[in-house]
Amino acid sequence: MLDVLVIGGGNAALCAALMAREAGASVLLLESAPPEWRGGNSQHTRNLRCMHDAPQDVLIEAYPEEEYWQDLLKVTGGLTNEHLARLTIRASSECRDWMRSHGVHFQPPLSGALHVARTNAFFMGGGKALVNAYYRSAEKLGVKIRYNAAVDRLDIRDGRFVAAHTGDERIEARSCVLAAGGFESNREWLREAWGQNADGEWPADNFLIRGTAFNKGVLLKHMLDEHHADSIGDATQAHMVAIDARSPMYDGGICTRIDCVSLGVVVNKQARRFYDEGEDFWPKRYAIWGRLVAQQPGQTGYSIIDAKAVGRFMPPVFPGVKADSLPELARKLGLDEITFMQTLNDYNAACRIGTFDHTALDDCHTEGVLPAKTHWARPLDTAPFYGYALKPGITFTYLGLKVNDSAAVHFGGQPSPNLFVAGEMMAGNVLGKGYTAGVGMSIGTAFGRIAGTQAAQAAIKSGVHLAAS
Repeated sequence: MLDVLVIGGGNAALCAALMAREAGASVLLLESAPPEWRGGNSQHTRNLRCMHDAPQDVLIEAYPEEEYWQDLLKVTGGLTNEHLARLTIRASSECRDWMRSHGVHFQPPLSGALHVARTNAFFMGGGKALVNAYYRSAEKLGVKIRYNAAVDRLDIRDGRFVAAHTGDERIEARSCVLAAGGFESNREWLREAWGQNADGEWPADNFLIRGTAFNKGVLLKHMLDEHHADSIGDATQAHMVAIDARSPMYDGGICTRIDCVSLGVVVNKQARRFYDEGEDFWPKRYAIWGRLVAQQPGQTGYSIIDAKAVGRFMPPVFPGVKADSLPELARKLGLDEITFMQTLNDYNAACRIGTFDHTALDDCHTEGVLPAKTHWARPLDTAPFYGYALKPGITFTYLGLKVNDSAAVHFGGQPSPNLFVAGEMMAGNVLGKGYTAGVGMSIGTAFGRIAGTQAAQAAIKSGVHLAAS
C-alpha cells in the first residue's frame, strides 16, 4: 500500500512530499492543475520572511524572533495562535539550506524601495523557479506525481484517513497530507461569504484573483461540511491586496499590485479619502488595502500621486492615467471634479512637511483632516499627476482547518493520527487577518515540512503495525 498521499501541488504540498520521501516513505502527489499551471499560488511568490539573529548569506543585519512576532501580531490584530506563529518563525530561520538542497537558489540582498533586504530572502527566478526546482527534486527522489487529478472527497473513519477519490478512482494510503489551497477562485463561495451590501451589490463579484484559477476549495468544503473537521478563521478574511482594476481575472501575480499608496492619497468612487495611507511601511501594510477597497462603493478605489513619487515605488505593469492638473485627472478617472478637488485641497492644506524619508517612519504628517495621514504626507502639487483605479485582488483565503504543532487535522478537538494539513488550508491558524510580505511562504514551508515528516512517521508506524499483525 502507498505510504503517503499528498493532495495539492504548491509549495506546502511539495515540501511535504519531499520530507516524507526523505523519511523513507513512498509518496504520491496529486495536483489538480495541468503541468503548465502546476504550483498553485506558489508560482507567483517571490520570497520567504526569515528570522535571523545576525547577517546570514542573503539576509542583512538581524531580524530576531521577537521583532518578527511583533510584526505578525500587529498585522493580525492579535488574531493568531502564538505557539504556532512562533513555531513558523523559528522554522523560517533554518529552512534555507534544506531548500537549497532541493535546487532552490536565492538572490543577493535587495535594496531600494522594497525595504525587505533585512527580513526577506528572495528566490532567484521567483516562485516559478522554486516550484520547478521542487518538482525536479521530487521526481528524482521517486515521488510519483499526477496532474489533472482533482480530489473531491475523502474516506475518513473515526478521524483516520482511509482513501481519497479523484474522478472514478479511489486511492488508499496509510497517511495523507492536505495542501490543496483555499477557496479564492470559487466565486460562489466568495459570494456566500461576503453576501450582499445595502445597495444590493455582491462585493465578491468585483474581486479579482491574483493567483491560480484552480483553488476552488472543494476539498476544504468537503472536510468542513461532510466530515465536520474543526475549523479556524473567518471566511471573509484573506490575503487581499489593492491591485490595478485592469488586471486579469486570474494569475495576474505581483505585477498587478499598486505600490504607490503610501506616497499619495487613495479616494473612493465618491472622491473621498477613507484610510490613513501612511500608517506603516508598505511591505507590512500593503495587504490591508484590498479589504479596505472591498468595503468601498463598487469595490473601487483610486491611488493618486504626483511627479514627486515617480521612481520611489515598483512600477506596475499598466501605466497610470496621466494628467497635467488635478481637475483634469479627476475628469479622466470619471470622478466628481468638485468633490475630488475639495478632498485634495483639504489634504494638501493639512500636510505638515518635515524630513521626508520613505525608508523610515518620518515626521511628514497631516493635521486637521480625517482620516489623518501619519507618515510620508506631502502635498500633491507637482505635475504630472497620476491615478490608478484599484480593485480588491485576493491571493488566498484564511478559513481553514484547525491544527496543532504536528500539523494534524482535528475532529471534535482530537487530532487525527494520520491526516495532516499544510499551506493555505491551515494558514488561518497563524493569520486571522492581515498579512506581511513573505509570511505565507513561511507558513507553507514550515507546516509542509512538519506535515510530511509526521505523515511519513504515521505511515511507517501503520506499516509496522500491519506487518506485526
